[in-house]
Amino acid sequence: MHRLNPAKLLLSKWTAIEPRQREKHFLVTELYKDEEGTVLAVELQAVLSKRSWRLDWRELKDDQRWKMGWR
Repeated sequence: MHRLNPAKLLLSKWTAIEPRQREKHFLVTELYKDEEGTVLAVELQAVLSKRSWRLDWRELKDDQRWKMGWR
C-alpha cells in the first residue's frame, strides 16, 4: 500500500500495472472535494489518448493496480 496525502495528488503521475487500450501512464488533472475541503475523488487523464475519468483517490493506494510515477 502506498502512503498518500490526498491534498498533494494534483498533477501527480501514475502507471497502471495492467494497461487497457494501450493506456498505461496517467496524470491526476483534478481533485473533487466536499464542502469541508476533504478530497473524495480524482480525475485521471491518460497521457496517450487524453481520455479522462473519475476515480476514488483511495484506489491509487492499491499497489497491485497502480505505481507512483511513470515507469
